[in-house]
Amino acid sequence: MYTAIGYAAQSATAPLAPMTFERRSPRPDDVAIEILYCGVCHSDIHQARNEWGIAVYPLMPGHEIVGKVTAVGSNVNKYKAGDLVGVGCMVDSCRQCEACKTDLEQYCLEGPTMTYATPDRVDGSNTMGGYSNSIVVSEHFVVRIPEKLDLAAAAPVLCAGITTYSPLKHYGVKAGDKVGILGMGGLGHMGIKFAKAMGAEVTLFTRSASKAEEARRQGADHVVVSTDAEQMAAAAGRFDFLLDTIPVQHDLNPYLETLRFDGVHILVGLIEPVDPALHAANLVMKRRVLAGSLIGGIAETQEVLDFCAEHNITCDIEMLDIRNINEAYTRMIAGDVKYRFVIDMATLQA
Repeated sequence: MYTAIGYAAQSATAPLAPMTFERRSPRPDDVAIEILYCGVCHSDIHQARNEWGIAVYPLMPGHEIVGKVTAVGSNVNKYKAGDLVGVGCMVDSCRQCEACKTDLEQYCLEGPTMTYATPDRVDGSNTMGGYSNSIVVSEHFVVRIPEKLDLAAAAPVLCAGITTYSPLKHYGVKAGDKVGILGMGGLGHMGIKFAKAMGAEVTLFTRSASKAEEARRQGADHVVVSTDAEQMAAAAGRFDFLLDTIPVQHDLNPYLETLRFDGVHILVGLIEPVDPALHAANLVMKRRVLAGSLIGGIAETQEVLDFCAEHNITCDIEMLDIRNINEAYTRMIAGDVKYRFVIDMATLQA
């Protein structure tokens, strides 16, 4: 064991505050990492405030981690001290089930061990995330950061990036496909970049006409203002895929009507009940598919990092002093960030 420091919530109503705690010594298959940067995801807020009802305290968020290897266990052969690496949303899984054996650890049939607020599979301790100066993670759940990528901007690729890349890849988005991106926050702006790099014709659906110029800067070919009935009617039956990054309840029916027959509407932002109700005719009459997707496996997470390096894709970020994390949460809720906060962990020592 060794002493680490970070920022954690002690209860659902407490602000994040400095905390000293114990990290485990590296096991034979472990990689010890000095954390340099950590992205701030909206799910960090949900968890810190127990909005999903599954939080365990003290709770130290952070699952978009980039850092430098400081030590490795005796059985590690993939990494060495000094390597630049990343850790995403998972730090373990059963590794034996059908999902794990097909590189889909996020769908582990026993449930993956998440990077924070989940019992460690070996000692039962509560996992602590990346709002910290260090972390120890099994080699299998560590990925390599390509040299070409900016380290800070690469951090959100480990959640926001893989969450949007994985479904586009899984459902076979290809050159010439018409892809609609619903919402342009941390997930949506990455979805635009990935779909465009895959050769698709990309349209942003947004409630705000003021986002049109910014959407085109991100790579969108077109913008549809979803509150404009004429624009939505003109979009009917046009799209092969919709990537829905909207994180709050919203009416899916008007969007489904923009899909062609056999079109696919993929949910990645919503994990609440669909409200208002889905009209089944919007699926049945055109053989449309309503699907969902959760991050990606470890192999695919490495794949998306390599894809980003190949296509010069990074997340748009705002650097954050960790001492301002609570104010950052307030700004995120207000939508006042373009498009992801990334903590400079050097500020933890200041």
